[in-house]
Amino acid sequence: MIIAGTAIGAGMFSLPVVASGMWFNWSVICLILTFFFMYHSGLMILETNLNYPVGSSFDTITKDTLGPVWNLINGLSIVFVLYVLTYAYISAGSSIINQTLESTLGIVAPPKISGLIFSFSLAFVVWLSTKTVDRITTILLGAMVVTFFMYAGNITSNLKSALLFDREGAGVQYFPFIFAALPFFVASFGFHANVPSLMKYYGKEPIKIRKCLLYGSLLPLVIYLLWQASVFGSISRQAFIEIIDQGGNVGVLVNAMGSAAEGQFTHTLLNVFSNFAVTSSFLGVSLGLFDYIADKYKFSDSGLGRLKTAAVTFIPPTIGGVLYPGGFIYAIGFAGLAGAIWGIIVPALMVKSSRERSGSTMYRVWGGNGLVYAVLLFGIVTAACHLLGFFNLLPIYG
Repeated sequence: MIIAGTAIGAGMFSLPVVASGMWFNWSVICLILTFFFMYHSGLMILETNLNYPVGSSFDTITKDTLGPVWNLINGLSIVFVLYVLTYAYISAGSSIINQTLESTLGIVAPPKISGLIFSFSLAFVVWLSTKTVDRITTILLGAMVVTFFMYAGNITSNLKSALLFDREGAGVQYFPFIFAALPFFVASFGFHANVPSLMKYYGKEPIKIRKCLLYGSLLPLVIYLLWQASVFGSISRQAFIEIIDQGGNVGVLVNAMGSAAEGQFTHTLLNVFSNFAVTSSFLGVSLGLFDYIADKYKFSDSGLGRLKTAAVTFIPPTIGGVLYPGGFIYAIGFAGLAGAIWGIIVPALMVKSSRERSGSTMYRVWGGNGLVYAVLLFGIVTAACHLLGFFNLLPIYG
């Protein structure tokens, strides 16, 4: 549940938007491919971590296996991902609050005000204590899974195969749109920071931890496949051009799905699920950033110390969310770029260095150097795809 809860969240709302060019069949292939490489890069972190004392995390093992330069790159990538995702979820929170208020009460709030309300209310929860975040996140995760499967069950009978398989799109190109979407798929399987935490929890039990990584990453895969099917079976490919034109934020997609849903109950379930997803994602990511900053700057755990930590944690992304409230899709893409570095490239390099130096007497990922090079290549291709897409050198639908 820790692995699945870390991966599943508001980022899944970006998947249909960025995959609208490749549509359903290719998005299924890309999801399975991304799951394969992200799962195995997690196993490579596990293999490397087993050579160090329990409690050792990325800073220790990256510095020892790859040196201070790679450790700096890795550390900056982690902080970058956490800040960018915190901003992304403020943007998504603003969007979903507006959409919920408009659809239920007919109230249209300015995005800046919604972003501030979302950020400061949840920042207060993080400031209170880790235990508060833990309890609220546990409730949210359980409710999120329940409402999603209720929603999926309600909408499955109304899916249109002509839309799902785009039968009216004869002669249309799908494959070229894969590459710009890859970083977003990678960001949706980002559980790797929890691998050292699992070893700290279980001890040096590689078989147990491997099962955690397998089942914890399979659950997001199943949910993402159902989610893609529910969206692409309800909204036409052509309709995504308008969704993209409006920024592709969570509220825009939820509103389009609500219009396609047959029945108010299904629409309400989607609204509830999206609120849970955005809130739990924000709490999980911002807590990680909060703890990292507290450790980095040695802020105390007193009320004043936590207030200092909260200021450094939340003020920069909140300013970004207020000044540029529609940047959810862009932010998730940048998170995928940094995630490709510390979640794919660095684990492959670490395990290669670890094997050359000492090997692993407890556990070794199958596939030898061939799998290591394949994971490394996938990470490099993903990072390159984001950079090429950012400079408009790749075809992007819409």
